[in-house]
Amino acid sequence: MTTDEILFDTEERMEKALEVFTGQLRGLRTGRATPALVDNLRVEAYGSPTPLKTLAQINCPDPQSVVIRPFDPNCLKDIEKAIRSSNLGLSPNNDGKMIRLTVPSMSGDQRKKMVAEIKKHSEDAKVACRNIRRDANKNFDVAEKDKELTEDERDDGKEKVQTLLKTFEGKLDELGDKKSKEILEQ
Repeated sequence: MTTDEILFDTEERMEKALEVFTGQLRGLRTGRATPALVDNLRVEAYGSPTPLKTLAQINCPDPQSVVIRPFDPNCLKDIEKAIRSSNLGLSPNNDGKMIRLTVPSMSGDQRKKMVAEIKKHSEDAKVACRNIRRDANKNFDVAEKDKELTEDERDDGKEKVQTLLKTFEGKLDELGDKKSKEILEQ
């Protein structure tokens, strides 16, 4: 493998770790209603777990409520069941045509727990990025051992991987801090 191939693969994998973290943040309950709260909720419909966003239209008419209108009214009970069994802590109100979720404001303790959860997710993403760095460094060592790279090229590549890691760790910290502030300010 060449230096460019290793760096490209490393950056691509770190980008995926960042996307996963961003998705986790989007799904956190912050006391403000957002369709992302239930977007990726899996509903047992048509014999297989299906993402809610493919089964229903999800809107937020106001900052405290989420309205879910299924495309197929027969899925209403399945959607309600999935919401109840999720760890969202929201109770669905089913009127026969749609489901309304009221998002209560969060207490101080809940906010602190949410910030701790964000820190945990952030640290998990950083660990994933560090593992990716380790893999890249191994690839550089193997390439140098196989005489595909010189010692200087290997060391230069490792430095670039370390720089990439610092960049992605900074992005993860920035996203986590932004979300934490958003939760604590409400």
